[in-house]
Order: sequence, then C-alpha cells, then structure tokens
Amino acid sequence: MLKEKIKSDLKEGLKATRGIEVSTLRMVLASVLNKEKEKRYKIFKEKPEFKETELEKESELTDEEIIEVLFSEQKKRKEAILEFSAHGGSAEGGEKTKIEKAIDKEKAEMEILEKYLPEQPSEQYLKKLAMEAISQAGAKELKDMGKVMANLMPKLKGKVQGGQVSEIVRSLLGEGDK
Repeated sequence: MLKEKIKSDLKEGLKATRGIEVSTLRMVLASVLNKEKEKRYKIFKEKPEFKETELEKESELTDEEIIEVLFSEQKKRKEAILEFSAHGGSAEGGEKTKIEKAIDKEKAEMEILEKYLPEQPSEQYLKKLAMEAISQAGAKELKDMGKVMANLMPKLKGKVQGGQVSEIVRSLLGEGDK
C-alpha cells in the first residue's frame, strides 16, 4: 500500500537526516490524514451505527485516493513556483535570493512527490483518448465538455490530473468551433 511506502520512506529519511524529504513526506501524511478524517465524518453521517474500528477501517484511503492527494500537493507546488517566479529576480554576485531559494525548495518537494505518482501518460495518448470520448459523446463544441469529461475521467482517474485532461479536451473542442 502506498501509505505504508510513504511511512517507510519517512522513517528512512529521518534516519538519514534528509530534511526536505522528511518535511515533504510529513506534509503528505498530514494531508492523507485530513482526507481520512473527512471521509470518516461522511461515513459517520451516513452510517452512525458503525463502531470506531469500522469507521477507521472504512475511512482509510485507497492508493488511488492517496494519488489524488499527491496530485493536489504537486499542484500546490506548481502554483507556488509560478507565484514566486512572478515576484522573483536574480541577486547580484551569484547569491540566490529568498525567492530563488523558495523556488528551489518547491521544485525539490515536487521531485519527492513524483516518486509516488504513477508514470504519466503521454499527451499524444491523452489526446487519442479525448478524441474517442468526444466521438462517443457526440460532442461538437465547448458546451459539450462536461459529457466528454464524464466519459473520459473514469478511465484516467488516479493516473493524471483532471486539469491536464480538461486543457486537452478544451483545445480539441475549441478546434472544432473553427
């Protein structure tokens, strides 16, 4: 299970004093715990008769759900890098600014997160799947995007971020408008 792998890698990181890895994995585990708490609360509302042990077992995240958490954390890092880059500037004399150091930290965290994510399908493969979904949905324009995404995302869940798929579908449907 992915959660166990992350915990194991955290222990190794602690022993080897790899600071950035430790802080990143702790952050991931905290995010996973928060998602599990959310899930547990929803289950409790639906099935109040569940005992605490049953609730705990039912609310454990699947590997697919953990991958969604990892994608979310990766997205936060990308957004932070963009934000820092917009405000960045180079220091004189070759010394890094605080912003450049922050960007480096975010990039290092992204690299750590990527170790736990599945291999990303190629853009060409995603376009092929998107075109098939567009054809199956009979989509002709951007307003049909919801139908296409509803058809496409179950096939890609846990493999790729929805935003990336959305961009591809939008560009393909946008081309159809012309």
